[in-house]
Amino acid sequence: MTKKTDPGDIKDPRLSAEGVKRITWAEREMPVLRQIKERFSKDKPLRGLKVAACLHVTTETANLAITLKEGGADVYLCASNPLSTQDDVAAALVTQYGIPTFAIKGEDRDTYYEHIMSVLKPKPHMTMDDGADLVAMLHGERPDLAENIIGGTEETTTGVIRLKSLAKDGKLQYPVVAVNDADTKHFFDNRYGTGQSTLDGITRATNMLWAGKTVVVIGYGWCGKGVALRASGMGAKTIVCEVDPIRGLEAAMDGHRVMKAEEAAEIGDVFISITGGMKAIDRKHVALMKDGVLLANSGHFNVEIDINGIEEDADSKTEVRQYVEQYTMHDGRKINILGEGRLINLAAAEGHPSAVMDMSFANQALSAEYMASEYRNLKNQVYTVPQDIDAEIGRLKLLSMGIQIDELTEEQEKYLQSWDVGT
Repeated sequence: MTKKTDPGDIKDPRLSAEGVKRITWAEREMPVLRQIKERFSKDKPLRGLKVAACLHVTTETANLAITLKEGGADVYLCASNPLSTQDDVAAALVTQYGIPTFAIKGEDRDTYYEHIMSVLKPKPHMTMDDGADLVAMLHGERPDLAENIIGGTEETTTGVIRLKSLAKDGKLQYPVVAVNDADTKHFFDNRYGTGQSTLDGITRATNMLWAGKTVVVIGYGWCGKGVALRASGMGAKTIVCEVDPIRGLEAAMDGHRVMKAEEAAEIGDVFISITGGMKAIDRKHVALMKDGVLLANSGHFNVEIDINGIEEDADSKTEVRQYVEQYTMHDGRKINILGEGRLINLAAAEGHPSAVMDMSFANQALSAEYMASEYRNLKNQVYTVPQDIDAEIGRLKLLSMGIQIDELTEEQEKYLQSWDVGT
C-alpha cells in the first residue's frame, strides 16, 4: 500500500536505511561529482534557488540532488519514468536527506503527472529534466510559472529534440542547457552507460544467453552504438537498422550487418529499439517475426514499440516472468515484450553504472551553476554546455582515474593558431 510522507510521496519510508547504503555505495564511484559537492558546500552557488527536477530516481540521481542541496538549492524531485524509481532511494531522500521526492516505482499515469505537478507547486526558479515532461507540463498547464524561472537543463536526446522544437516555434519561455550534447555526456553515458545497462536489464528480465543470438539494434546514435558494441562483445550476431545513411554506413564499417527493419524482422531473436522516435518496432515488423522473440526498448519513452498495434493483433497477454509480458498472436506465435516497452535498463535493472553517471551529473551540477550566474545574458534558446565546463569534467575524471595526458608547448599552440607557418 502506498504511504504518503510529508514532504513527498514515496512507497515506504521504512526502506530508507537500505537506500542510504546504496546511495553511499554509488558515491564512491562518483569522484567528479564529489569534488563539485565539496566546492558547492563552501561556495553555495545555488543559494536561494528552488530546483524542480524530473529525473530517474536512482542512487546516482540521489547524489546529484544532495550536491545541489549542498550548493544552497531547495530541491524537489520526481521521477521521469513510471518504472525507473528505486523506492529505497526515494525513501532515503525524503527521510534522511530532507529532499522532497515524489516517486513510486510502477506508479500509474495519473500519479506520474501528479508528481510532476507536485515539484512545480513550490514555484521553482530552475528546472532539471530528463525527457522534457516537466518542461512540457509547465508550458502546457502552468505557463504562469515560467516568469519565475531563470533557466533549466535537459539530460536526454529525446528531451533536447522536444525543447529545440519548442524553441523553433518561439514558445520556449526560458533558456535551457542541453546537458546531453556535452562530449563528457553522450560519448560516455550514452555509449558505454546505455550499452552496458541495456544488456543488463534484458539479462535480468530474461536470464538469456547472448552468445549466438541474432540481436537487432534499431537506431545507431550514440546509445545504439553502445548497445550494438556490447551485444557483439557478448558473442551476439548484430544487425543494425537505420534511417540515416551516414549512421548506416558507420554501422556497416563498425562490423555490423545493416538492413531494413522488415528484413531484420524475419531473422532476429532479440530486438532493441533506441531511436528517440515512435513505432521503431511496428506491428508490420512483428507480423514477420519468429515465435519467441524478445522486444525491448531503451529509448526514453514507451512509444518506440507499437504496443497498441501488437495488442490488437494478439489473442491474449500473460505475464510469464517479472518484466516479461507474452503476447499470443492470432497465428499462435509468442511475442515477448520486456518492461512494458519502457526503458529496460531502469525498468528491470539499476540503470547506468555510477562511474559513467558521474560525468553526466557533474554536467548537470555545473550547468545549473552556469545558469544561475549567466541567465541574464541568455535568450530563450537551447544552449550547449560551455566547452570549458566540458573540458574540466574530462580533466577531473582523468585525474580520478590516475591518468595524465600531455599538454601542448607554446610553440605547438602558436602553430595551431597560425596561418603563415607551413612547408
